[in-house]
Amino acid sequence: MRFELSDEHEAFRRVVREFAESEIAPYSAEWDQHSVFPINVVRQMGELGLFGLPFPEEWGGMGGDFTSLCVAIEELGRVDQSMGITLEAGVGLGINPIYTFGNETQKGEYLPDLLAGRTLAGFGLTEAEAGSDAGATRTRAVLDGDEWVINGSKAFITNAGTDMTSVVTVTARTGEDEISTIIVPSGTPGFTVEPAYRKMGWHASDTRGLVFEDCRVPATNLLGERGRGFAQFLAILDDGRIAIAALAVGLAQACLELSVEYAKERHAFGRPIGANQGVAFQCADLQVMVEASRMLTYRAAALRDVGRPIRQAAAVAKLYATEAAVSATRIATQIHGGAGFMESSPVARLYRDAKVLEIGEGTSEIQRLVISRGLGLPVL
Repeated sequence: MRFELSDEHEAFRRVVREFAESEIAPYSAEWDQHSVFPINVVRQMGELGLFGLPFPEEWGGMGGDFTSLCVAIEELGRVDQSMGITLEAGVGLGINPIYTFGNETQKGEYLPDLLAGRTLAGFGLTEAEAGSDAGATRTRAVLDGDEWVINGSKAFITNAGTDMTSVVTVTARTGEDEISTIIVPSGTPGFTVEPAYRKMGWHASDTRGLVFEDCRVPATNLLGERGRGFAQFLAILDDGRIAIAALAVGLAQACLELSVEYAKERHAFGRPIGANQGVAFQCADLQVMVEASRMLTYRAAALRDVGRPIRQAAAVAKLYATEAAVSATRIATQIHGGAGFMESSPVARLYRDAKVLEIGEGTSEIQRLVISRGLGLPVL
């Protein structure tokens, strides 16, 4: 199997990079400083077709492949991780559940605007006591006549409270031993979106808690088969892990570029610091991290595009790429020295943004668990 990108993918990369460098990069530091979610730019991403990339044209998508989505996420993440995760979560966690498990009516109601980037959707999975142990979900939905009555709360939900958000899908316990997924439109009585979190990184990304207090939605808002919610979100997360790996590749690429540039320009003891093996070897390590991460990520994306099993490949890519990205920010900050510790330096923002990559859509520990089970080990 060939893992290099096609000429079409590389041409698409150039288009997204031009957009990212002209419409995002000049403003990303300001958005980060003031925790601004730039709706106009997100809508421009929609106009560029990014939210509709891997979906068929019949629903308003671009008819592209999953690899193209990873290219877009990587390029956005190279200049602004918050915009990269806005796209990743908007597609993988927002649109994908409705497209994959929704019926024709549900798709017709939500997909046209979501794929065009006119609206956003969130995915309410995580709870205070149900993160990695997602099966411990406590949010409940009780069928009362022709309505679901939902009570509970969700935590750390991306794209849930923007002025563009039209809907969230939430997992809820619909029986003692069953979890289902239910569509909840924004503004539904009993559904409260909490104020945005103060986060260490991803300052321009929207992340909030959700509260449901006797929230009533039609019984027809059940997404897919009742009791299949656990299996649904496992499938959704497999895709998401590849996309998060792509986001990590973009961050590591930025660390490499910034470090090489600084190593050439910064002089000490009468010569560029890049002339010293200590710095040069660190830059070489960054190059290895970027290339290995990219190879693992696009291998998993290629498997996804040809319909091969991806759980193991997705976990491997997510684990390696995200941990490499965190290491890359540490190395880049060290190369920049005191300048890298200043908030005016892009590597400072990258350092803050990186850590969550090892946590979201399955922690590194969960990835190791998935990989171990794939090796046939009897891991509990």
